Amino acid sequence: MNTTPTLNWYDIGDWGVEGRGWTDTLCPYDRLPARAEKLVPQPVWELSRSATGMCAFFETDALAIHARWQLRSPQVGEANFPVAGFSGLDLYGDDAGTWRWVAAGHQVKDQRPEFCLVDGLGAGPRLYRVYLPLRNPVAQVAIGIPAGARFTPIPPRRQKPLVFYGTSIVHGAYASHAGIVHPSILGRRLNRPVINLGFSGNAKMEPALAELLAELDAAIYVIDALPNMDLPLVSQRAETFIRLLCAARPAVPVVLVEDRPLVNYWIKPDQHRVHQEKWREFRRIYETLRERGLTQLAYVAGRDLFGTDSESSLDSSHPSDLGFMRMADALEPIFHAVLA
Repeated sequence: MNTTPTLNWYDIGDWGVEGRGWTDTLCPYDRLPARAEKLVPQPVWELSRSATGMCAFFETDALAIHARWQLRSPQVGEANFPVAGFSGLDLYGDDAGTWRWVAAGHQVKDQRPEFCLVDGLGAGPRLYRVYLPLRNPVAQVAIGIPAGARFTPIPPRRQKPLVFYGTSIVHGAYASHAGIVHPSILGRRLNRPVINLGFSGNAKMEPALAELLAELDAAIYVIDALPNMDLPLVSQRAETFIRLLCAARPAVPVVLVEDRPLVNYWIKPDQHRVHQEKWREFRRIYETLRERGLTQLAYVAGRDLFGTDSESSLDSSHPSDLGFMRMADALEPIFHAVLA
């Protein structure tokens, strides 16, 4: 007997994803507009083709939720980067106003995954959100619901978003599933849309990126590029980048985040001195700009972003899920303060 359920499929492109900053993109799930290809370094452009941070909302009373999606790269994971984070969908459900994790796409083996994300769900309607993969670009995503169940697509919210610009850490390395990166955690906690502009190895405060960020009508800008920059680059670019952004959006808070030290800094004094030199220069720039009237700037020290016990990273540099949670914990009170 065939026990495969009859499914009704719903393409999330029909009602839209949240976390998309521009509509004039080459692909519906790109993070920069098509014209950016000629404005930003080529590696930034290539990395912008991933749908990092984007999510779609829907409501259903289905007892099981299926998904199928089309990936644009055959690489489904990499060293230290689990498949569910790199290429998988990630499902959360609303529990009396709190978003809680439900299931993730751990079984991705090729470019066209299709399987049941979760079954055995309790009866009654519930609001869900599904996060798109952190790194593997997607061409299409559809949700499958057993025939007879109700399904209501929920369009993206219109609130001003939290806009993050940063490195591979913001881009999600090495999250075990797509929704556990700190920008998405903070989006759930603060009940705000998030636009994630993390570019692995390539967040270096080019002026063109400041100008693109300024096109977004943000609630907060979060600038977290120091892990990709050495001291001369911080001195050369940081002040110009911040000035451009603040001049274009003088009423929007800008949160400047120091880079975290490598978690084994306690036993590598030379490496730690490199971080301390960058911190001093970045803070000097921040204090100078504040004195000159850029009072929308806030500053986050980096030393304890991953905690103090050296347990929050897989490779000393990139956070584990614990590291992402600790970063969210460190940033949340600052966001509440500047939003207030």
